[in-house]
Amino acid sequence: MNTRKTGAQWEAAAADYLQAQGMRIAEKNFRCRQGEVDIIGYHQDYLVFVEVKYRSTAEKGYAAAAVGIHKQRQICRVADYYRYRHKTGAGVGVRYDVVAIQGGEIQWIQNAFPHIYT
Repeated sequence: MNTRKTGAQWEAAAADYLQAQGMRIAEKNFRCRQGEVDIIGYHQDYLVFVEVKYRSTAEKGYAAAAVGIHKQRQICRVADYYRYRHKTGAGVGVRYDVVAIQGGEIQWIQNAFPHIYT
């Protein structure tokens, strides 16, 4: 199975998991000039931007550690654009989460990193 297809399957599994935990999914695979975010949703009065990372084994590192500073900056730029485009007011809290899937086990890391201003 190719990498893109595997990634899409695990992103769908992550979205199902998040919905079961009470998140209302607004967008999947939101793309713009600034980059891409896997899942955007609402959870506990927050607008949440979610990056999904999958690793079948720990051979190439842990999924939870795979969202580096470069990817964090990109997600924040996409979030800024998304909020501007959807006229999200300043009163709406924003959170950046990571769903790490390691060998089939799902770990949801809420508030995984702060907003990075660029």
